[in-house]
Amino acid sequence: MTDTTASTPARAGATSWLGKLEGKISWILLGLAGLALPLLDDSYIGVIAQRACIYWVLSAGLNLVVGYAGQIAIGWVSMLTLGAYTTAALAAGRVGAEWNPYLALAAGGVMGAIFGVIVGLPALRLRTFYFAMTTLGFATIVTQVALAWKDVTGGGVGTPGPTFPWPFEPGWGFYYFCFILAAVATWMTANIGSSRYGRALVAIRDAEVAAEASGIAKPKLLIMVFLLAGALGGVAGGLFASLQSYITPDAFTFEMSVLFFIAILIGGRGSILGPVLGTIILTALPEFAAPLVQWSTFLYAVLLLAIVLLVPGGIADLLDFKNRRPLTQHREIVPRTELLKRALDKTDGKHSIVLKDIALHFGGVRAIDGLDLEIRSGEVHGLIGPNGSGKTTTLNVISGYYRPKTGTMKLDGADMPFDQPHARASYRIARTFQTPRIVGAASVLENVMIGGTVHGQATFTEAMLSLPRNRRDEKLLRQAAMQALATVGLESLADVRADRLQHSELRFIEIARALMLRPAFLMLDEPAAGLSTEEIKRLGALIKAISREGTGVLLVEHHADLIFDICDRVTVLNLGKELAAGTPAEIRAHREVVSAYLGA
Repeated sequence: MTDTTASTPARAGATSWLGKLEGKISWILLGLAGLALPLLDDSYIGVIAQRACIYWVLSAGLNLVVGYAGQIAIGWVSMLTLGAYTTAALAAGRVGAEWNPYLALAAGGVMGAIFGVIVGLPALRLRTFYFAMTTLGFATIVTQVALAWKDVTGGGVGTPGPTFPWPFEPGWGFYYFCFILAAVATWMTANIGSSRYGRALVAIRDAEVAAEASGIAKPKLLIMVFLLAGALGGVAGGLFASLQSYITPDAFTFEMSVLFFIAILIGGRGSILGPVLGTIILTALPEFAAPLVQWSTFLYAVLLLAIVLLVPGGIADLLDFKNRRPLTQHREIVPRTELLKRALDKTDGKHSIVLKDIALHFGGVRAIDGLDLEIRSGEVHGLIGPNGSGKTTTLNVISGYYRPKTGTMKLDGADMPFDQPHARASYRIARTFQTPRIVGAASVLENVMIGGTVHGQATFTEAMLSLPRNRRDEKLLRQAAMQALATVGLESLADVRADRLQHSELRFIEIARALMLRPAFLMLDEPAAGLSTEEIKRLGALIKAISREGTGVLLVEHHADLIFDICDRVTVLNLGKELAAGTPAEIRAHREVVSAYLGA
């Protein structure tokens, strides 16, 4: 047994306990500092602290949008504006009778949630800076409406903000109100971040095609996230209106939007604690550097540039002590195929995926030209051919990424749709990719757990509130992921960031992630690329063992020896057409195959 697989359960448990303690110390210290702040009895510091808490309520939701989902939402100050004016107008009686300030604050949250979804809808189609421009444009529209709608907003003159009654009256009472709401927002978003929904968001951000292959539906998930982020932005707006005492459109500046966005980036993507600290720092910095306040945007840009160049992972990386520990050198990957019986569902009977007369053209290029292919359960089917022969394109058709011009695809005799790649997981079709699609900033265990996203039962709300069904989901997914990692021989690296591993280990992580679906069919796209001779032998044994459990395997590979050693049938493609099909022995003896692909 190698060093990497020799860890005992006691040692693993101790490591896990220490890791959890490291993660909680910073939160404990931050919480104690927040609770003890009134002991300073400094009203000026109190105002700064209130502002930091209010900004974090908004940033907590925006962190899911920017830090986790990777959407460039620069104009999220619009949610603050909407929440502020809604709360202030209702509490002041500008729309009917005067509302209780607490009810008006809740209405501000509802308004933010509604418009959070409206603003977020373009993210389902627009990417990167195009979506950023959409959010900035919406922020401008909201400001112009506030100026023009004088009966409700007071126009350029403004409107008074609400005053919250006991026990959260102005002063330290209001500070505690803001602190409590910030803590609740942090708790909810941290619950999301550590759930299958948070892992799905990060997968969409860094490995979208792998997320789809794992059954993650991007539109539905993003809508729920924008709903929550908008609601928190609206609540933050209501608190901001109370803090300001009197609000005008000038209070909601572009610099404020930049602050929220940069606080998340310098805090670290995919982190909760980092953006909290980033928001606190950027809120307090202008207060203690008043002479430079006119240079705030410039200073934010300089700070962002420094973080990107010096600490690309942000504050979160500086606090991630466990991933600075050296890894064992000369690690070996030793799969344990005997564990497959527990990692897979034994497939009874004969199942098949049948492609008939598939044709797919890219302009004038015929990527696939009249292909017939059958993948049977319990067999390894090799798909080989020269570069550009249509092998990966065939996998993409089966996986739902491409819709062919003609042809049919059937699963056990029933038609299977060509599009909707995220729906393939429901058919128990899993795959890996030519280049490993891994979330580098996530741990090995979290990467593998992404593959089991569809097995979770808890709703988004249950995850947000950490209700029992969500906790049960997480326990089961963690156990299944550790089982899959043990099967491929990587369980000792479960807590290590994936971007610290060797290329060969990333290959096996992808297979472990695919095993999380307990697949009936497994598509492997050049899994032996970059592996050593010994690792290829172990990979071949693992693939063969997977097929013996009843899983149908389609293997695209350039290593001819691996193909002929483990495959039951082989199809050879050339220029998108089937050149030959048969047993490995028949393919070896095929004259055209030898001439076109294998060589003399």
